Amino acid sequence: MTEKSFFAGFGGQGIISLGQLWVYFAMEEGKNVTFFPFYGAEKRGGIARAGVIVSDEEIASPLVTRADSVIVMNTDSLPLCEKILRPGGIMLVNSTIVKQEPSRTDIKVYKVDAQAMAEKIGDLRIANMVALGALAKVTGVLRLTEAEKILKKFFPEGKHKFIPMNLEAIHAGFQAV
Repeated sequence: MTEKSFFAGFGGQGIISLGQLWVYFAMEEGKNVTFFPFYGAEKRGGIARAGVIVSDEEIASPLVTRADSVIVMNTDSLPLCEKILRPGGIMLVNSTIVKQEPSRTDIKVYKVDAQAMAEKIGDLRIANMVALGALAKVTGVLRLTEAEKILKKFFPEGKHKFIPMNLEAIHAGFQAV
């Protein structure tokens, strides 16, 4: 199994963190991974993208030029994600922000109200965790069985108080699709 994924949004949506967590979960589950982030110089509001590969085998190149799955967190990222996604691929759309329909009909589209769900849980900044849970379910790449243990290893101790909220967001995303 090899899954090439591409995440896109704007700075402040946690795209880079999402990519880091995606590969960290996969590593903890014994898979090979690559993580290739790209972001603008702005602190918030600029572009943010991450290409990640998860595989049971060795990975030859860290670049995602043709994705099996994409997460579209804002409208500006939709054209790029449509272009990079392979035919038959999976597109997960943050429908809170992205109201435009994809123009392609040869892909599987899942709409998740990620930001609204995150706000309901308690913080819109965890919309990326909602997206993580949803993509894990539709791709089957991550098992998420040890999510709490993995988050405790990933986050510094001072951030552990946010783990229950992150877990709730991951589970909400998983249930949303």
